[in-house]
This record gives sequence, structure tokens and C-alpha cells, in this order.
Amino acid sequence: MSISGGELAALIFAGAFLMLVIFLGVPILKLRHTVDEATKALRQVNERTGPMLDNVNLTVDNVNTALGQFQTSLDGVNVQLARVDVMTQHVTSATANVANLVNVVSAAAANPLVKAAAFSYGVRRATGAKRRADEEKAVRDELRLRKRERRG
Repeated sequence: MSISGGELAALIFAGAFLMLVIFLGVPILKLRHTVDEATKALRQVNERTGPMLDNVNLTVDNVNTALGQFQTSLDGVNVQLARVDVMTQHVTSATANVANLVNVVSAAAANPLVKAAAFSYGVRRATGAKRRADEEKAVRDELRLRKRERRG
């Protein structure tokens, strides 16, 4: 049996290829374990993500419900504020009317009251002056009488 040069080259090539497959097989097997671990990690993330997303969806639904209730409350408050605005306008109008009425009554009553107060002040002052004049006259008369008694 004789092997030709081409057959020998094919045998060497086949041996080299076998060595390459064996040499690359070990890292590929190790890489398979890495891929298996990555697959497990992704599976765990997937298993945990589902319930977390469900919780997030539930929380978002609860927040939306609360916001809807809050909006309803704000709508009610806005309606009440509109009513208060109308009442405030009415109170402002009524206050202006009362102020005008007070001005009219004050103008009508103030002039006679001022005159009456001035008259009563004048009467008191005149009465006081008359009383002082009478007392002074009585004192002078008493002094004259005492002077005459001393002389006479």
C-alpha cells in the first residue's frame, strides 16, 4: 500500500481539522454552559417581570382612579367657588346700597343734630355766664355791705 502525496495531504488536513474541532470544542462546551446560565437568568427575569408589571399596572389603575376622584372633587369645588363668587357680588352690591343709605341718613340727620348741639351748647354757656354774673354781683353786694358796716 502506497500513499500518494495528495492522499497524505488529505490525511494531514483531516488530522489538523480533527485537532481544530477538538481544540475549539472545549471553549464551545464552556460557552454552552455560559449560554445556559444566561438563559436561566433571562427566564428568571421574565418570571419576576410579569408580576412586577402586574403590580405596576394595578398601581397605575389605582392612581388613575384616585386622580379621577380628585378631578371630581375639584369640579365640585369649582362649582362651589362659582356660587361663592355670585354671593360675593351680591354682598358687594348690598354693602354699596347700605353705604349709600347711611350717607343719605347721615346727611338728613346731621344738619339738624348739629344745629341742636350748637343750640344746647349756647344755652349751657349762656346759663353758666348768667350764673357767674349773679354770683359775682352777690359777692360785690356782700363786700359793699361789709364795708358800710365797718364805716358806720
